[in-house]
This record gives sequence, structure tokens and C-alpha cells, in this order.
Amino acid sequence: MNPEGKARYEVAVTAAREAGRIARVFFPDSTAAEFAKQIEFKADASPVTIADRAAETCLRETILGRFPRDGFVGEEFGTIDGTSGFRWIVDPIDGTRSFVRGIPLWGTLVGLESDGELIAGVVVEPALGNTYRAMRGDGAYKNDRRIRVSNVDRLADTILCTSDFNSFHKADRLSAYLSLAKQVQRQRGYGDYFGFTLVAQGSADLMLDFGVHSWDIAAVIPLIEEAGGTFTDWTGRQSLEQPDALATNGKLHQAALDILKNAS
Repeated sequence: MNPEGKARYEVAVTAAREAGRIARVFFPDSTAAEFAKQIEFKADASPVTIADRAAETCLRETILGRFPRDGFVGEEFGTIDGTSGFRWIVDPIDGTRSFVRGIPLWGTLVGLESDGELIAGVVVEPALGNTYRAMRGDGAYKNDRRIRVSNVDRLADTILCTSDFNSFHKADRLSAYLSLAKQVQRQRGYGDYFGFTLVAQGSADLMLDFGVHSWDIAAVIPLIEEAGGTFTDWTGRQSLEQPDALATNGKLHQAALDILKNAS
């Protein structure tokens, strides 16, 4: 493991946990109605809260305080160009819509690139008390337990996770989603980061998403791949810039891609 990468990986875990702890302070339960007054909506109609901003501020200050020459991309405060060859891509709260409704399925995501290659990812679930982490060549872990994707090799036996149904409809991709959904055993709406972690730990077999940004997937790509799975867009390429994403246990990837391509 590269020493510079390893040092940053260790900071990624620490920083994500601390940022998640800060966000957790704002997480509504019995005070959800009061918290709702503090929600704002961005140009794309997605919500943002003081918790998002506080958590990203923590990530920026912690990471760039240690590695000031690194690049940094955050959902809330934009991009800083770096000169070291390393770049951080973070989402302080992935699943803000769940967060503001008091649903515990939200996470703090930190992805790390080295010379354009994603080398590490950390997903912290503050409300559930879990940390998912992976670095190239070191495997994928949930807390201290190594995780692997499932061995299911027939679509008819699979669980497919998806994000918001309307995202497929608005993008004119509904027929593709339905074509795949008809081939699986069960479909579950475990969206955002959560569906990807379920694939990584073998609890689900496919995660199909549309409308993602780099900060939504940078942390989960190393996690999926180090767990033995495959992550691409709907054409089979890996890119942080495409809105469509497919994660599988690897055994099912080509079959799912074929269905998506033929239905498009």
C-alpha cells in the first residue's frame, strides 16, 4: 500500500466519522418539525441543511489541514484544485431527504483519487453506527469485518436496489429500469449510498441508480470493487461524470447491462 495513500486513507476514516458525528447532532427525531424550518432547497430542488454545511466544513478543515496541496470536491462548497495528484470527493450527508424526515439511512461519504484513479472510499452511517471502508488492495470492510459481494449468478434469484423511481421517469429511462426489474426476484427502494453498501456486503445483488454526481459515488466505487463487485455506468464504462450507475456482484453485471442497453 502506498504510504501517502495509506496516510490519507486513515485520515479519511477519522474525518468521515467526525463529520458524521457533527451531522448526527442535527439529526431530527422528535424535533423533526422544528428542524424542517431550517431546510433550504437548491436550484435542482434538492434539500440542504445546516448539518450538511457543518459536516462538509469539518471535512474540508480536517483534510486540507493535513494535506493542503490536495484537490477537494464537495457537494456544498465546490471545488479546490490541488497540485499533489490526490483529490478528495465528499458528500457530507448522502440521503439528505431521508435525514430531514428522521429516517436513519443517510451517510457521510469520502472518496479519494490518486492521479485520477479512485483508490479509497469511506462511508459512515452515523445514525446506525457503522463505518464501511476500502482501499485498493486492502479489501472492503464494515467496521472491522471484511465484506464480500454475493455469489448469486442468476438474475431470477436476485435482489435489485433502486433509488427514486421518478428519476428514471424524468430521464426517459423508465423502460430500461422496468425491463431489468421484471427479471429479478425482488426490487427494493434502498436508494442513495445504502443500496451500494448492501451490494458490497452481499445483502443485495444489484443497485441501479440515475441522477448521481461524483460525490454520490466516489466513495462507494472502491468499496464495491474491493468487495469483489463491479461498478459502471449503464454502458459499461466507469466515470464519475455520468448520471447513471450500476453496481453488481460482478457475476450479473453483463446480463444487467445487456438488458439496459436493449431497452434504451
